Amino acid sequence: MTDKQKPKIKLLLAAPRGFCAGVVRAIDIVEEALLTYGKPVYVRHEIVHNKFVVDNLKRKGAIFVEELDEVPDGDHPVIFSAHGVPKTVPDTARLRNLFYLDATCPLVS
Repeated sequence: MTDKQKPKIKLLLAAPRGFCAGVVRAIDIVEEALLTYGKPVYVRHEIVHNKFVVDNLKRKGAIFVEELDEVPDGDHPVIFSAHGVPKTVPDTARLRNLFYLDATCPLVS
C-alpha cells in the first residue's frame, strides 16, 4: 500500500476533564486541615493518584505515610485517602487516640 492509498485518519485529542467530585473533596480536606491545624498533616497513602497534586500538598506540609504506625503520637490530624481504607484502620486510629479525617470518596464508602 502506498502513501496515496492509505486512508486519512482524523485523530481527536480529549481536553483535560479535571477531577471528579470525590477527588476535589479529598484535596479540599487536606488543604483545609493544613489551614486549620497547621503542619504537619499526615495522609495515609497518596490522597489521589496525581503526582502534581501530591507534590504540591507535600510542599504545603502534608506528610504521606503508608501505615498508621508511621504517624507519631500527638494531635496532628491523619487523613485517609479518597480511595478508602479497611475498617481496621479507623479502629487502630481510635485505639491510638489519633485525630483523623476520612476523605474517602462517598461513592467508594
